[in-house]
Amino acid sequence: MIDTALNDTATPAAETNAAISFKKAEKIAYENNKLHKRLCRLVGQAIGDFNMIEDGDKVMVCLSGGKDSYALLDILMTLRERAPIHFDIVAVNLDQKQPNFPEHILPAYLKELGIPFHIENQDTYSIVKRLIPEGKTTCSLCSRLRRGILYRVADELGCNKIALGHHRDDIMETFFLNMFFGAKIKGMPPKLQSDDGKHIVIRPLAYVKEADTERYAQVKNFPIIPCDLCGSQENLQRKQIKNMLREWEKKHPGRVDNIFSSLSTVVPSHLMDRELFGFANLKATGEATPNGDIAFDEEPCSTGTQTGMQNVVLLQQNHSD
Repeated sequence: MIDTALNDTATPAAETNAAISFKKAEKIAYENNKLHKRLCRLVGQAIGDFNMIEDGDKVMVCLSGGKDSYALLDILMTLRERAPIHFDIVAVNLDQKQPNFPEHILPAYLKELGIPFHIENQDTYSIVKRLIPEGKTTCSLCSRLRRGILYRVADELGCNKIALGHHRDDIMETFFLNMFFGAKIKGMPPKLQSDDGKHIVIRPLAYVKEADTERYAQVKNFPIIPCDLCGSQENLQRKQIKNMLREWEKKHPGRVDNIFSSLSTVVPSHLMDRELFGFANLKATGEATPNGDIAFDEEPCSTGTQTGMQNVVLLQQNHSD
């Protein structure tokens, strides 16, 4: 009788815990599915906005073993199945012979996916170590060497598009790096012609936040390969910019979104590049122009948000009082 009573008492509690666990698992699955849909939507939007991929393209996806390139390959494979056009994908990894590089990971992963791939073996590590003093950042030279090799590989594989895993955060960080340290307004475009003029380089993750690729990598359990195998010091300038943007997002929600939007809303006549806009030949035509704006405004143009409009109303009321 005692044993029966104990069993009867334990059963409802066990059922309750099982129900709670099921609901938690259900919620996690829902959030993960929502993340996947968001990534597909953003990547699809970027591809459409910039006409990145067309019918008949052969896209070389550069796979480094980091979270971003894994996410890029995964989402492109999903979109390829749904796309109304046909395009091929080939994954390419450049094994630069860095110490302790786990060369078995990517081939095993790609074979499991069943996708065509190519591993290019080039000892750029030795070249970089020979030319760059110990303790200095090697990323710049390494990047140039890697770029030339990947262009050649794209030719050999018959790929006309080269897809890189740079995301929205990379684009904004590059913009500020060029402004602060290069004295130029220059970013990282979602689509451009390669240095050799033979290929189109695309960045389908252009609208995707890094936080989403981080979470997606955890969800998919990608076999991440560390990016610091070469022993190079981290790019301290980029780290500064990254921290600045994160602090802004924390203290001023929406500011980073506005900055990103501004990259695609440029008014050349309100900058100072004489090659971009013909200031020297500018004359009054006597006709209104949409890009003229009000010459004596001191404040930047309104964002058009509800808060901005409320402030305008308050200022008008105070002036009337």
